[in-house]
Amino acid sequence: MPVTTGSGGSGWPYVLAGGVAAGAIDIIYACAYWKLKAGVPAQRILQSVAAGLLGRSASIQGGLRTAILGLALHFFIALTMAAVYFVVARRWALLWQRPIPMGALYGLWLYIAMRFIVVPLSKAGGGGGSADTLWVVLSVIVHMVGIGVPIALATSYAIKGR
Repeated sequence: MPVTTGSGGSGWPYVLAGGVAAGAIDIIYACAYWKLKAGVPAQRILQSVAAGLLGRSASIQGGLRTAILGLALHFFIALTMAAVYFVVARRWALLWQRPIPMGALYGLWLYIAMRFIVVPLSKAGGGGGSADTLWVVLSVIVHMVGIGVPIALATSYAIKGR
């Protein structure tokens, strides 16, 4: 049975906040990791996101404009992830009743989907990202704790209306 949001509201502002938080955590992590590891500037990280739409060469040639596009695409993806969780959670109560374990599982699923399906099928090409072991391990953790859990907590708050 579908669940209505608490407090008579739609719940979408909370979902938006969860998506923005998840997107911010993810992009800050990626920029910080690659800056510390290899001196890669944030602009290049954002361009790598835009490469999924434009291809690697066009993304790099686009300079600041493609970095801005990459940032917009990144947050569009994060907000979509949050919206999908919210829509499903309104029909499957376990997702909002147990936000931490379900959010962590959602984050793991998101990592797998992005790495092995979305990125390889995009114009960015390649195998879905770096094979650097530390990057992969930390990325899984960030997806579980920094993306899935904030999205699930925001959804839980939106539905319960605390």
